[in-house]
Amino acid sequence: MAEPISPISVDSEHKESASLRDEKADSELGYGVNKVAEVIAEITGAQFDDPNLDKSHLVDLDDESPYPEVRSAVSNTDDPEIPVSTIRTWVIGIAWAIIIPGLNQFFFFRFPSVNITGIVAQLLSFPVGRAWAAYMPRWRIFGHSLNPGPFTVKEHVLVTIMASVGAGSAYATDIVAVQRVYYNQNYNFMYQWMVVMSTQLIGFSIGGIAKRFLVSPPSMIWPANLVNCALFNTLHSQQYSGIGNRGGISRERFFSYAFLATFCWYFFPGYIFQALSFFSWVTWIRPENTTISQLFGYVHGLGMSVVTFDWSQIAYIGSPLATPWWAEANIFAGFVIFFWIVTPALYFTNTWFSEFMPISSRTSYDNQMQAYNVTRILNEDSTLNIEAYKAYSPLFLSTTFAMSYGLSFASITATLMHALLYFRKQIWVQSRRALHEQPDIHARLMARRLMPTTTVPDWWYAIIFISMFVFGVISIEVWPTQMPVWAFVLGLVISFTYVIPVGMIQAITNQQVGLNVITELIIGYALPGRPVAMMMFKTWGYITMAQALTFTSDFKLGHYMKIAPKPMFWSQIVATVVAGTVQLGVQAWMFTNIPDLCSPTQKDGTEVFGTASIIWGVIGPGLQFSKGQTYYFFKYINFPVIFNGTGLIPPATALNYVPWAIVGFVFQYAIRRRHFSWWTKYNYVLSAALDSGTAVSILIIFFCLQFPKNGSIGTTNILTWWGNTVPFTGADNAGTPVRPLAPGATFGPSTW
Repeated sequence: MAEPISPISVDSEHKESASLRDEKADSELGYGVNKVAEVIAEITGAQFDDPNLDKSHLVDLDDESPYPEVRSAVSNTDDPEIPVSTIRTWVIGIAWAIIIPGLNQFFFFRFPSVNITGIVAQLLSFPVGRAWAAYMPRWRIFGHSLNPGPFTVKEHVLVTIMASVGAGSAYATDIVAVQRVYYNQNYNFMYQWMVVMSTQLIGFSIGGIAKRFLVSPPSMIWPANLVNCALFNTLHSQQYSGIGNRGGISRERFFSYAFLATFCWYFFPGYIFQALSFFSWVTWIRPENTTISQLFGYVHGLGMSVVTFDWSQIAYIGSPLATPWWAEANIFAGFVIFFWIVTPALYFTNTWFSEFMPISSRTSYDNQMQAYNVTRILNEDSTLNIEAYKAYSPLFLSTTFAMSYGLSFASITATLMHALLYFRKQIWVQSRRALHEQPDIHARLMARRLMPTTTVPDWWYAIIFISMFVFGVISIEVWPTQMPVWAFVLGLVISFTYVIPVGMIQAITNQQVGLNVITELIIGYALPGRPVAMMMFKTWGYITMAQALTFTSDFKLGHYMKIAPKPMFWSQIVATVVAGTVQLGVQAWMFTNIPDLCSPTQKDGTEVFGTASIIWGVIGPGLQFSKGQTYYFFKYINFPVIFNGTGLIPPATALNYVPWAIVGFVFQYAIRRRHFSWWTKYNYVLSAALDSGTAVSILIIFFCLQFPKNGSIGTTNILTWWGNTVPFTGADNAGTPVRPLAPGATFGPSTW
């Protein structure tokens, strides 16, 4: 039974809340709306001009969230009696924490690759849990029931968190792979395990502090979590708030129809007719024209063809149905300015010798337009041989790659400045405010879950930090990583400094500012010529923050679903340890048993990670980005605010960003504004259906049609027709530059 909701208490800090209904009545007469918004902003912790606080849809805070996005996806009731942390939860969750990370790690090194996402686990866990409830005997083990009854929504949440928290390849496994492939360093499993555990877990130690600022305030809505909440509540037929009496089919049926349609449709752009996905139609008219390929191509161009019929391409930078429209508009404006105006201008004026390379590529080049051969400039201890470097070639980047780095530099400074200007009051208020003082309905319901047996004590976070810090020190001191302890500490300081500012931006915009480039820049200047130290510093400096925000985001999901902190804490810690260990084991097995793994012919993420180690570790920013060098940015760019949303370019192109912005405008602005009740009921359910239908279809295609028989199924009649070959032909696919070199010729400066 749903727990009854008590009205907001009136105390000295929130006296205005008692008159909220009167203010709303005034607003209906045509005045008082701004005052209501100010009151709500104050008591919900949004002490800034919150773009998500919609003045046209304000409600009474007694039993609703002031944010329609939250009302449309999150139940405003709670049943404290339903099971949460059960044997069933842990068995299914740990099973997923083994299977999904293991498979993702295996296919990470394979092309074509496949990534089993958390939403797939969320879907598959539902029938598994229901089957357990139906067929498992009700025995008791150590006082706990093996089958506590129906599979509950809270069990489902914990299972999904355990499945997804370590689903992606642990960032530090790339350190191990690059050390082995690029620098011939193969250390034992204990070294690998301590590095992975330290980098994956140390960020969790700041979770106790971050929760106060990023979880408790209602203004920190975390849009991506709303899609998960909508799917959880749809599958379990939970009560929603904010729907009203709108008619139409149920959310459950709507999800089923949209899921099936998406699942079936993806077989066309994903397998049968791939040109529907890579719809660079302009290049098909004149495939060998290099100028057209640079502007309109998808593989090595800017993607100005802008058409795709593939949801995985549209949602490549995140679901446009989850990100607020105002944030999408900012991202798109930044994209147009920097990648449709500035980038072509730089390229076709041959800035940075760009016309000798494709306009968009993740590969680093030498002065003969060949992939940069790092072995030619290394000493035996994997440090830079400056004489060999001068005799070989400077390193060159495609224009979009260089532009992406420049924007990353600026976004880091802009993040701190934005937090100082807009969030300083909120940070101060939240530092003094406890969860029970947050008058939002979800905060008040969660406050009832807090008691000594369910609250995570601060010393748990301290133990995580101390133990993982020790792991980090041992791994860099016992093995020859060329990384001093002071650099390890500096990386953690940078990461912890940015957790709150970056987290606040992510919580309201659905976009995370990455620290990978700025950490590469800092360590590149501090310890030039030490690629392994650079990779380790970047990982601790960047992933510590990213993991802290993953931890915090999951806590917000638990906040919305009314799950006590202790089960949330342990589910993430245990699943992360299990997943990281499994990934290392799978990677070690692959290096031992698969010939030529990560050879130059393999297309995988390790090549990108290795390229970064060359740019920032071996050569270093002093020889790459400083004054007098090829990529000296600040000579050309000076702007106060940089949009971080274009950080996925390359490999993303206009083919990803333009359809994303169009779909976002249609649903997050036009439909939301004109058909608000429809949007409230179906928007986030539709996003979940599109994401999950595409993900399941990708898995079926891969495991049934691409992986068996080495992808030869249907070769003679399906895979080789024009609709599957035209996107991958011509100058775009070959990466032919506007100024191709004659055999043996070089480009670039005469000295470097």
